[in-house]
Amino acid sequence: MTNAIEVRDLKKEFKSYSSRSGLKGAFRDLFTRNYKVISAVNNIGFTVKQGEMVGYIGENGAGKSTTIKMLTGILTPTSGNVVVNGMIPYKEREKFVKSIGVVFGQRSQLWWDIAVQESFQLLKKVYNVPDEQYKSHMDHVISTLDIGPLLDKPVRKLSLGQRMRCELAAALVHNPPLLFLDEPTIGLDVLVKLKIRQFLKEINKKYNTTILLTTHDLSDIEALCERVVMLDEGKIIYDGPLKRLKENWGDQREIHFQFLEDTSLASLIDLTNDMEVEWGYNTKEQRYEAIVAADEERISALITKVVSTHKVKDMKILETTTEEIIRNIYEVGTV
Repeated sequence: MTNAIEVRDLKKEFKSYSSRSGLKGAFRDLFTRNYKVISAVNNIGFTVKQGEMVGYIGENGAGKSTTIKMLTGILTPTSGNVVVNGMIPYKEREKFVKSIGVVFGQRSQLWWDIAVQESFQLLKKVYNVPDEQYKSHMDHVISTLDIGPLLDKPVRKLSLGQRMRCELAAALVHNPPLLFLDEPTIGLDVLVKLKIRQFLKEINKKYNTTILLTTHDLSDIEALCERVVMLDEGKIIYDGPLKRLKENWGDQREIHFQFLEDTSLASLIDLTNDMEVEWGYNTKEQRYEAIVAADEERISALITKVVSTHKVKDMKILETTTEEIIRNIYEVGTV
């Protein structure tokens, strides 16, 4: 299987200028500026195989968007090597952009005042897509994303969810083998997110489209990606299966109890004082919550002890969520 993306020792630095205070400082700034070099991406390396769906995650300022901009040819790296679809993005710009699709959640590639379908036709001309190929492919895209009723509307009259579905369709006019998605579901409601996720799974299966997804919504990652690349302060701190990340870090379980009779937090703590368990009370949901190690024997012993002395109305055992795992990793600073 060939690699769609190959990154080696990739680095991007920016100069950050600062002004001196006072009139004298402003005068000195005319001749010499104070600046410091900020490393947004620091010697990272990874590969993505053709047909993979990879989640590229990190906190704000970790370097995700900077990486995407280098992979798409918008930014030139300070140093290192990047090859995407067999080309160097910033050197073979015109040829390269015909082989990728890009959706930035906070930027639009559609023309604001014209109908959506006119934007599609313009992009068809830009990418020199044959009429027959355009019709068969876009009919499927438009139908799957359910944007048929929106085609005659100008973009400025669309809701955010409608516009994002049209943005995704626009990125696929030329049916690229590689799709970059930067926060594609930001601000969208649950139903629109589900529709977009289902569509991405479908094009990945039908066309073997490679997808690199950056998002803060980890439910997108869980729904679409088996592999994640995690970035922190410009460096990759994890690259591997999402399943392994959850196995290694999802080392706790949360058990929710609701009782038929009145009880107290103090009595539960006293009941389990010989066990390693952390109790809390959720006022909003009116339930008691116990956090215990993800060990079957310990969980079984805790439940046995509680139900032997209290009448239980409801009980749930929850795994640690991916969001909590990621937060714990960033607090520790390493995987």
